Amino acid sequence: MKWAEVSIRTTHEATELIAEIFHDLGASGVVIEDPELVNTYRNSGTWDYTDIPEATNTEVVTVRAYLPMDEELDDKLRAFEKEVDALAGHDIDKGTGDISYSEIQDEDWANNWKKYFHTEKIGDIIVIKPSWEEYTASPDDIVIELDPGMAFGTGTHPTTSMCIRILEEIVTGGMKVFDVGTGSGVLAIAAAKLGATEVTAVDFDPVAVTVASENVAINQADSIISVGRGDLLKGIEGKADLIIANIIADIIIVLLDDIPNKLKIGGSMIASGIIADRLGDVTEAVIAHGLLVDRVLEEGGWAAMVIRNGGTTV
Repeated sequence: MKWAEVSIRTTHEATELIAEIFHDLGASGVVIEDPELVNTYRNSGTWDYTDIPEATNTEVVTVRAYLPMDEELDDKLRAFEKEVDALAGHDIDKGTGDISYSEIQDEDWANNWKKYFHTEKIGDIIVIKPSWEEYTASPDDIVIELDPGMAFGTGTHPTTSMCIRILEEIVTGGMKVFDVGTGSGVLAIAAAKLGATEVTAVDFDPVAVTVASENVAINQADSIISVGRGDLLKGIEGKADLIIANIIADIIIVLLDDIPNKLKIGGSMIASGIIADRLGDVTEAVIAHGLLVDRVLEEGGWAAMVIRNGGTTV
């Protein structure tokens, strides 16, 4: 089968929203080329970057997606351009918004995106390992084997890596966790491997549900993690000790309506996927719902928040 590799040059602010637009159009895989993130990894010494020069322009992010070369392609490209242009109505800067596409074969796409995803130690103990790579773990490592497939979330993007570092600090044995917008399931799996005993992971996208379920099985966490299709917290029974929402600012603000009824007193919510410029909007909404901002992490233009439902203990 032939595929169209569609690329757009955009801003950090618009990256996740554009990835969602691609996903809604049926894109089979999305790759985000963030030069700021590449510089971070290049300078960390974790990867061998001898052939990759340090990026000087870190403001432009390239988002690539793969759409089938069929009779619907033209309509999808027009819809994509329209949706991207509509971001301005939500005060989202799309940047230059230059769009291009090229034709590739199925076998090329199946392997091309893998060069962007390698084994990486995200926090102090969590290691994300692609299913196709070998890794010798140290005694303290908690290894998550992952094949993101057509879902989002490899753990290496700041929005996800900040969540993982927070999880390492706050997850304790016996916790009940809700992971909203689970994507590849990486955060649900991390919570389970850190000691949570009951994890409910939901995503509105059926492809993400399938991929997350497969990753849960690969990591032998089926007895702890339940994966299903869901619209945010609607339909999830009970209250959690911890709620994870690595989504976007606008959806987090909507989600806050349900947090007082779905999060135990003294429980925590990790809210990520927030572009740093929207941090004030989310903070205002948190306070309006009677919740507390415990702390904020920022990395690469993104923010993650730990929000508490009053009290001092989980």
